[in-house]
Amino acid sequence: MEEVLVYIFLSYQKIVTEDEYQNRLDELFLENPQNEDLLYLEWETDIEKAIAYIRQRSDCKAIDTVLFGRCFMDKIAEFYRECSFDIKKFASRMYGLWKILPDFIQYQEPFYVLSYADDPLSWGDEEQSRSIYERMMNYYNA
Repeated sequence: MEEVLVYIFLSYQKIVTEDEYQNRLDELFLENPQNEDLLYLEWETDIEKAIAYIRQRSDCKAIDTVLFGRCFMDKIAEFYRECSFDIKKFASRMYGLWKILPDFIQYQEPFYVLSYADDPLSWGDEEQSRSIYERMMNYYNA
């Protein structure tokens, strides 16, 4: 379920395409066709409703935040490489992403970094923001 969560949130912020989300969801559902949550998400085409469903149904204690975090940071790192020339674009997506994460994830490290890593951009310090983001993306590699 952790991987589906990652793809839902990233799809909402247009960091991955809806097709990428749907393809990964299809694969996960085929691996576990008895999972009611995956079945619901297979039929739900509105990403906002899918997020609302996940927020409503997800059991905070059942989510492996390390597994979620590894997948999340891998996908974020891919996006970072794609738009490394435009740190402001990256930063605006990251803050938007932080705002839609569930509370039990939002305030944990390294996710909390998403709420402030763009602050140095306000005084023109791209290097500092890049450094903060890169440490965040490598959090699980240390």
